[in-house]
Amino acid sequence: MTYPFPGMNPYLEDPELWPGVHGRLIIAIADYLSPQLRPKYFVAIEERIYQTTGDDKVLIGIPDVIVQNSQTTTNRELPNIVVAAPAVQPKMVTVPMPEIVKERYLEVRKVGTKEVVTVIEILSPKNKRKGEGRNAYETKRQRVLGSSTHLIEIDLLRAGEPMLVFGDGTQNDYRILVSRAEHRPQSDLYAFNLPDVIPSFALPLRTGDSEPLVDLQSLLTGIYDRASYDLVIDYNQKPVSRLLERDRGWVDALLQEKGLR
Repeated sequence: MTYPFPGMNPYLEDPELWPGVHGRLIIAIADYLSPQLRPKYFVAIEERIYQTTGDDKVLIGIPDVIVQNSQTTTNRELPNIVVAAPAVQPKMVTVPMPEIVKERYLEVRKVGTKEVVTVIEILSPKNKRKGEGRNAYETKRQRVLGSSTHLIEIDLLRAGEPMLVFGDGTQNDYRILVSRAEHRPQSDLYAFNLPDVIPSFALPLRTGDSEPLVDLQSLLTGIYDRASYDLVIDYNQKPVSRLLERDRGWVDALLQEKGLR
């Protein structure tokens, strides 16, 4: 089935689908750029790893109660004592379990020296809400912004808190930040909404080198087809990520026009 939206597909923001979309988009961008960057540059797929729990906080500490092996204590005979049943009965609860999170991103490097020239990040839900995921990403982001490395930051998720920039007084659904090292603190922000086509952008490289144009819209459309997301998504249902009032009628009319409702 043909990709039904002119820009971002809000149904792909579903937390159950997004990890697959994120992973496929990382690979698609790498495969698209690699032949255009030869022989001077190559694209490396890297991974950021951190630990979270259910509330996005790192679980670090020692137990409050230590249960010792009986062999380490002195054996003493205890008298037979009748213990009354407790007045308060326990109830079933759930404890936060540690979770290892792996987030992939891309690095464009120079052949020979392996110098990192450009970092390409695609934000995940954990990057956009308070917790270890955002802390880990913000630390990495500040390190890149303070270096001679270019940063591409792609945000295709409406939910959550956008990454901090100054001078953007508008509210937009999606954003692509292109931050060239030689122009900082000024950077280019491509801010767009659900009905808009995802803008293309030039990949920043070293001065004087030819910069390929990244057509993110075409890459996302190709992923949709190859992954058969049309067989997974039920367009009769509302997207998991809520639509603004201004977009509800537009989405409904578009899906009816495409014969999906």
